[in-house]
Amino acid sequence: MTNHYFKAFTQRNTAILLLLGFASGLPLALTSGTLQAWMTVAGLDLTTIGFFSLVGQAYVFKFLWSPLMDRYSLPFLGRRRGWMLLTQVALVILIFAIGCLNPQHDLWLMAALAVMIAFFSASQDIVFDAYKTDVLPADQRGNGAAISVLGYRLAMLVSGGLALWIAHYYLGWRATYWLMALLMVVGIIATLWAKEPETIASTPKTIEQAVIEPLKDFFGRNNAWLILLLIVLYKMGDAFAGSLSTTFLIRGLGFNAGEVGLVNKTLGLLATIIGVLIGGILMQRLTLFRSLMLFGILQAVSNFGYWILAVTDKSIITMGSAIFLENLCGGMGTAAFVALLMTLCNKSFSATQFALLSALSAVGRVYVGPVAGWFVEHYNWPLFYLFTIVMAVPGLLLLAICRQTLEHTQQTDSFMPRIHFSHQYQSAIRLVTAGASMLGLWLVLLFWSATEFSTFYYLKEALLIIGGFLCLMGILIGCWLDYYSIKKEQLKTN
Repeated sequence: MTNHYFKAFTQRNTAILLLLGFASGLPLALTSGTLQAWMTVAGLDLTTIGFFSLVGQAYVFKFLWSPLMDRYSLPFLGRRRGWMLLTQVALVILIFAIGCLNPQHDLWLMAALAVMIAFFSASQDIVFDAYKTDVLPADQRGNGAAISVLGYRLAMLVSGGLALWIAHYYLGWRATYWLMALLMVVGIIATLWAKEPETIASTPKTIEQAVIEPLKDFFGRNNAWLILLLIVLYKMGDAFAGSLSTTFLIRGLGFNAGEVGLVNKTLGLLATIIGVLIGGILMQRLTLFRSLMLFGILQAVSNFGYWILAVTDKSIITMGSAIFLENLCGGMGTAAFVALLMTLCNKSFSATQFALLSALSAVGRVYVGPVAGWFVEHYNWPLFYLFTIVMAVPGLLLLAICRQTLEHTQQTDSFMPRIHFSHQYQSAIRLVTAGASMLGLWLVLLFWSATEFSTFYYLKEALLIIGGFLCLMGILIGCWLDYYSIKKEQLKTN
């Protein structure tokens, strides 16, 4: 029986997903941490280095051009593999080209190439996520998610810490980037080796359909609003715990940066790899709902390790144990969560829907920082880490509420249609659309008049308040209608 579970990790699709996951993760550090290290060694000022952190915005806004990859197929290798090959060839050329430059003399050209690398890397992520969603049947999504995450994490280690070590001790920066470009060829080989997903799902006929239909499809499902909220909240406790973990270990406990870096980069990565592999194996025995619930509880419990660190004396062994446990459980939760995102995607629009859902899942990770900092300043570290455990509970409760919907989707590979409150749902969607439009206008005005405090000040304030209020009201109405629909169906069944 055990051999049966491990056999899933030796199949052809598994090897392809591992290599494609590696190719997907490799470019990330080359435009962020590794590039910053190169510029720091070259003697550039902090303002310039900080400016370069903006080149990664493509990863945040990749959903904007994801409909193009659902709508159009390139004239070679099929709908998914064609786009993957194009992005990978472009990345090989661009990474090699940026290695030919000198930060001190070619700064603007380097910035342009870094932006292009981030764009093609984000585009590769879009089509890779769509590929694995299309190619994996429901019973293989757990180990498929685990293997792709494993490849991604290994690539981040290679292009991050290992690249710095090679550049410093052996090859120098130029040859190191050329080596990374050569490693990207692994993705091209995997794409050529892979088979195009066989799907009978219809594809969008126009770009308008590619943009509108994925949203209509998703919001026409049962519990759509609650599931979106679940995606935001499922890893919220983890997001809070990780947002200040480095600051806590250095400033709160007094470990030096070298100790924290060594434990996080080695033990933490090892624990994550073990976690995603264990998660993938267990998901072959458990349903998606049970996996999400079990791993979600473990994620919450693992935050107790940081609380123990906060209330006990400084110890490198205790720190290592806490980091190992947190990353182990976080890796298991990540495997199940990626499988959830794949399950929620319609294969007709998998590129667009996965890009939107993954962007939504990043909300907690991106925006909890200010709240976490305020909490620690006004209270203390032990109470903060107890608070992170509490913040995991809403996601688990939402998961329990959505159980019937998730189990139906996993068992039938189809989605339960919405049958109640269609007019009321339309009102919720209109509120969110109006609010999002106002927030979008607020962002435009914010950037337009960033240097002038008085320009459009009251208009920007009104747009932010009213837009945020309309979005919140629409989301609350949608979630309430979802919950009431579940109760109505339960009463009908009983």
